[in-house]
Amino acid sequence: MPDEPAIQIPLPALLRHARHTYGAAMRAALAEGGYDDIPGNGLYVIGALALGEAPLSQIIRELRVSKQAAGQLVDALVLRGYLDRQVDPADRRRLTVTLTERGRAAADIQIAARMAIDAELAAWVGAEKIRHAREVLAALIDIGRSGEPGSD
Repeated sequence: MPDEPAIQIPLPALLRHARHTYGAAMRAALAEGGYDDIPGNGLYVIGALALGEAPLSQIIRELRVSKQAAGQLVDALVLRGYLDRQVDPADRRRLTVTLTERGRAAADIQIAARMAIDAELAAWVGAEKIRHAREVLAALIDIGRSGEPGSD
């Protein structure tokens, strides 16, 4: 059960530390599996591509990094064998980026680590509290998006 004094900690600090719990578990599992060369934001890119619901441009936009930093990140993931970059046959001006077999394996390890943390969390607080937390976090995301350009 979480410490009661944690309830007094500002929400941004709690979010940062909670994110670290997932990130540390994923990084440890990936290192154990031989995938210890994924750059910082690479976990997010690989995980998001594994879900298959968003184009790379949206994933990069959500990272809120410069185009140069995004390009360097994708280059590193391609060079390290996690992503494959090809010219889009339907539009030769565009590139498509997909997970390689190595990238898919890393994504599977990430998912398993996330699920292990989710299960431990459920054992600590129960499914209903997790559902409420998801609702609160989704609302917080919506608040942030409502202030972004083009969100009207």
